[in-house]
Amino acid sequence: MRLAQAAGTRILAAAENRAFAVHFKPPGAGHAPNSNPVSDVDRDVESAIRAEIAGSYPDHAIIGEEAGADALGGARIVWAVDPVDGTTNFVNGLPLVASSIGVLCEGRPIAGAIWCGATHALRPGVYHARLGGPLCFDGAPLARRAAAPWRRVAAEPGGATRLGEQWDRRVLGSAALELAFTAAGLTELAHLSHPSLWDAAAGLALLNAAGCAALAREEQGWQRLEAFAGDLAHWSRPLLAGDESALRIAVSILSR
Repeated sequence: MRLAQAAGTRILAAAENRAFAVHFKPPGAGHAPNSNPVSDVDRDVESAIRAEIAGSYPDHAIIGEEAGADALGGARIVWAVDPVDGTTNFVNGLPLVASSIGVLCEGRPIAGAIWCGATHALRPGVYHARLGGPLCFDGAPLARRAAAPWRRVAAEPGGATRLGEQWDRRVLGSAALELAFTAAGLTELAHLSHPSLWDAAAGLALLNAAGCAALAREEQGWQRLEAFAGDLAHWSRPLLAGDESALRIAVSILSR
């Protein structure tokens, strides 16, 4: 929680002062040249997080969105860091932005913290959890929002429409924030097109603590995601996250 809160403090200060430069990574196929921004804040926050981790846990490995992967060298503990998730939102002043820090032991999430610029409390805060513990918010246990009789909300990629028969759909622009919101019950389901490890590691820890789960799309269909395997630095799968009921409905719809 401490590292995520420190990251959030840096993000808030930069947003208030607007003292950052914006650069552009290579765009995805078919996207505009300025469609994949990265700010100085992304890099500064990741650098600060990496320094803290290296100083306290020199034998752990780190995979971050901006600086890439350490030489993993068989490390049992890997930290997955997305310093500013939702950079397009951030540089445009939208508060739908997150900073995500997950800890994996042999690929399994054992802790996660996601600072979010907007939360259920209508203010910034940190959703966090550790293996075997409850979902927490800013240091206190947080009960997942219960089901309601009105139509619930699902986070879904832009252009995807099939889940609209069951849920009102939102495109929030931050995978980490979408997973945190689903763990907290603000969204009933999250459908992510191709998140990377740093997008999903902390979120999976939160989901597990909240009694939810995630499914990854594999060659044989939607499979429960309990641990990240293979080349962690390049891990990416379509992902569904939610409680068991929501997952069953979503798989049924998406498998037609």
